[in-house]
Parts: sequence; structure tokens; C-alpha cells
Amino acid sequence: MAHSSVSRSEQKREQILAAAIELFCGQGFPHTSMDEVAKKAGVSKQTVYAHFGSKDELFVAAIESKCVVHQVTESLFSSPEKPEQALLQFGYYFSDMVLSAEAIDVFKACVAQADTHPDISALYFSAGPEHLIVLLESYFIEVQRVGHYQFGDARDAAVRLCLMLFGEMRLKLELGLAVEDIVPHRPQYIKETIEMFLRAYRREI
Repeated sequence: MAHSSVSRSEQKREQILAAAIELFCGQGFPHTSMDEVAKKAGVSKQTVYAHFGSKDELFVAAIESKCVVHQVTESLFSSPEKPEQALLQFGYYFSDMVLSAEAIDVFKACVAQADTHPDISALYFSAGPEHLIVLLESYFIEVQRVGHYQFGDARDAAVRLCLMLFGEMRLKLELGLAVEDIVPHRPQYIKETIEMFLRAYRREI
């Protein structure tokens, strides 16, 4: 019975997160109420608050859930001995995530409201970019200990890799421009970016 109860609770949590991200993307954080999230998720308002104590907390969890859905989690970086494989896989997962319509919509919404609601941009940065940067930074420190790579400031290296992976495609999507012409080359761009990045930090033996 306990297992069934936990499963139902987790299912409701996922329903709430899915509803929240759709509403936050569609109409913006300030215009989204917990009542609306509850209605869209098909649960009571009390259930929403039972899982998430505030709208801020729900927003952060919704952004973080996008990282989990796209498999950018700590488990991806479990092997510091094989950064070539881990970072290539990260590159593909990261690309899927940052180029998704949801990610672009949330980013645009935060930028559009940055002057009047800078707190939302801060929440977004903490839950999204900062979350990924810290994951990479920690991984680079572990990789350094193996001895084949020297990253120096691991956080700077993490930021550098993420911005390189954004590439032309993310820039065009943010501007609402067509990307059909560069989609076929995207996997090769990711592969070459990871190879160049690691080559730059490899220690001379």
C-alpha cells in the first residue's frame, strides 16, 4: 500500500510541474497563480501547496525538472576517468534542453520581465544555468584529480563550455529566426566543440 501511495504522490507532483512549466512559459510568472496551476494539473490547491510551499519554490522546481527530464543530472558525471564520453553525452543532452521551445520561452519571459521582476530572472538563473554550471564545475574538479586534464578555474571552464555549446542555433532561436539550415550540422558542431574544449585543457605528458 505504501508503494502505491508514494507512486500516486509522485504522479501528482509530475502533473503539477508539467502544468506549471506550461503556464509559466505561456503567460509568464507574475500572471500565473497557484489556483491556475492546480486547475490545469487536475489537483486541489492544497495538493499544490503540499508539494511546493510557494510559487517561487514551484518555479524553481519546474525549471530544475527540465534538467532531469533531459537527463542532465549528477549520474551523467559519475566517471571522471572518461570525460570524453561524459562530456559528449552532456553536449547532446544540453543541446536538446537549451534548444527546446520551453527553454526558449522561459528565457524570453524572464528577459521581458527583467526590469520589473528581476527576482524572477534570479530564480531562473539559480534553477537553470547555475545548476548546470555547478554540476560541470564539480565534475571538472574530479576529472582534474585523475591527472590527464588541468582546467584551472573549474567554474570558468564550465561557463566557457556551456556558452560554446549554445552556438549559432541558440542565438537564432532567441531571435525567432529560422534554423532549418543549421540543424543537420548541429551534432557535428557539438562533437567538434567537445573535442576542441578537451584538447585545450589536456595536460602534456
